[in-house]
Amino acid sequence: MGKKEINGLSQSILESISTQILEVSKNIDEDIQKAAELLINHSGKIVVCGLGKSGLIGQKIVATLCSTGTRSVYMHAAEAIHGDLGIYNPGDPTILISKSGNTEEIVRLIPILKEFKSPLIAIVGNLDSFIAKNSDIVLNGTIEKEIDPLGVVPTTSSLVALAIGDALASVLMVQRGFDKEDFARNHPGGELGKQLALKVESIMHPVEHIAQIDLNDSISSCATKMTEKPFGVALHLENGKLNGILTEGDLRKSIASNADLSSSISNFINNNPISINPTTSILDAMKIMEDRHSQISCLPVIDSDGKCLGLLTLHDLYQTKLV
Repeated sequence: MGKKEINGLSQSILESISTQILEVSKNIDEDIQKAAELLINHSGKIVVCGLGKSGLIGQKIVATLCSTGTRSVYMHAAEAIHGDLGIYNPGDPTILISKSGNTEEIVRLIPILKEFKSPLIAIVGNLDSFIAKNSDIVLNGTIEKEIDPLGVVPTTSSLVALAIGDALASVLMVQRGFDKEDFARNHPGGELGKQLALKVESIMHPVEHIAQIDLNDSISSCATKMTEKPFGVALHLENGKLNGILTEGDLRKSIASNADLSSSISNFINNNPISINPTTSILDAMKIMEDRHSQISCLPVIDSDGKCLGLLTLHDLYQTKLV
């Protein structure tokens, strides 16, 4: 295949996938709600079962469910009748994943699962299949076509099943009231979990380490103080409360204005600075500092009583992410 023949091919493939996922989404919301209702009212675990590519998708769905507050385990369809059925407690719901809806190993399991009184939720690509007709809730993953050149490799169908699983997990998160703190507890070793669990107070610089200035300080004396404590900012405090800040940029402006270096710095102090609470997560702190037209490199840390506790720098956040 020549270069001209593959130009734009990946784009058209991704567009086809997204279009087909969009079509699936139009008719599945109510069924996902029913499935979520069934699962949220079950106090035990969820069993997800599949084979081949569908099994790999099932493993990922289990990982997502577990990390977002829904206890789940994966059961290989072929291994189930060789001892893995021992994971069941009576009434444990089962999510069955099969593109054809007629996967032999899963079909053989259905009568056994019914004996366990296991409610069955099927993610299938064929509504006329045995699995679909024998499940309590069917999540329709029917697609128009696979997007590989042969049209037979589980590509689009796998992504659709994965998307349905993610949608179900997300609905369950909302129903459980699962929040950032819950996520952090489930991911103490992960990068995102660390960013959610760590608070500003754990990485901020104490206020005594930051240059402090008075309104009657001269431009020159401010420069000296900021050189001795080089955090790129000086704080104007009164009785421990923040009245304003002076950044290195403000200091440069004062010098560029041709002002006498012995003159007061008061006209260049920002009296309405953005600040942050010490209990804010470092992830939220990073959003506050980065998600704006002009990034903020330093944030004063203020408690609920208005007392200035210290300073958080963007450099600290980047360093924390790298640890």
